[in-house]
Amino acid sequence: MKLIGFCVFMYLLDSSGDFRRKNPRFGGGAHTWDVLATWDGWWYQQIAAHGYHPALIPVPGATGLITLEGNSAAFFPLYPALMRLVSSCTGLGLLGAGLVVSVAASFAAALAVYAVTARISGRRAGLAAAGLWAVWPGSGMEWSGYSESLYIALAAWACYAVMRRNWFTAGLLTCAAGLTRPTATALIAALTLAVLVELLRHRRAVHRWGDSPAPDGTGRWDAALRPLAAVVIAPIGLAGYLGWVGYRLGDYGGYFKLQDGAWAHTFDYGRHTIKVFASLMVGHYDYLYAYPFEDVIAGGTVLLALLVLPLLFRLRPPLVLTVHTLLTIALVLGSQQIFGNVCRYLLPAFPLLIPCATAMRRLGTPALCTVLTIAALASGSYAGYVLFEVGIP
Repeated sequence: MKLIGFCVFMYLLDSSGDFRRKNPRFGGGAHTWDVLATWDGWWYQQIAAHGYHPALIPVPGATGLITLEGNSAAFFPLYPALMRLVSSCTGLGLLGAGLVVSVAASFAAALAVYAVTARISGRRAGLAAAGLWAVWPGSGMEWSGYSESLYIALAAWACYAVMRRNWFTAGLLTCAAGLTRPTATALIAALTLAVLVELLRHRRAVHRWGDSPAPDGTGRWDAALRPLAAVVIAPIGLAGYLGWVGYRLGDYGGYFKLQDGAWAHTFDYGRHTIKVFASLMVGHYDYLYAYPFEDVIAGGTVLLALLVLPLLFRLRPPLVLTVHTLLTIALVLGSQQIFGNVCRYLLPAFPLLIPCATAMRRLGTPALCTVLTIAALASGSYAGYVLFEVGIP
């Protein structure tokens, strides 16, 4: 499914020729595939090539929202580190290495989406969920020079590890996710709440069984220490990177000042999202970074997510999935940002696919393949071309 959408995306880019007329850094280059490493992808390549040089540099004479020059410290380190490693090991350029990391991570993410969904609704639903994830609005980022696929692979496998009570593995994966994207905050909180519930369950078991091993064979202290270790390990990646950036900037809130001053990206409790929807409803695009076509798709994606959310609750998924999904949505909709990017920011909320996949498992194999193929053909346009060429991914 992903390959079909990607081929449509590349065909549209080549047919339009837009990639030849745009700045190689933001929107294109000499070849169609150069588009895949523009915008954020350009920053990741700079980090892989030159490392970090954190700085808060004022824009001379700035009076608007953008008061600081863009700086690589706004981008987390794990993805460019893997890009540099693959490039060194294979001899590929940084663009090729980044695409290798993204494509490999996308397969790992799809497998994790399958595993999580299959545990709740069966293998057929798992296959449908993996297919839906590949054609979700914003899925054009999955095979590009962006960190989305890597983050979702880590987050989804961390959730699966929590569901299997593999606490140490969950803590390590969450720690790595915290080195990939700041939205790991939602994953850390979900893991922490899952651990609290586990400890309460363990406490009740101790009262029932005393010092003897629990029925599952785990000892009294072993069953408590592993979840606690996960909670300790999980935030190290995120907190460590934010702390390092703050130390280098001489301001421990420096990361957030950089995001606000250089990209106008800040948590505003949903005021910007409300303004966008109010503007879209009247067809008057009076808000920050308006891209009408891209924003309409993003608005539809948000409405779809909110409609599916109650259906997810009806399935009574594990707590870690519920909390991770709710907090991811809250972080996305509660932030001021380029609204069209909402499509890709909601990619980590993959449990939203579970109700749809559960319903689709009733379809016969020909019907299921037909639905996903049609969605894949469409996704080449709305999940790739629209984001990269009509708006800003």
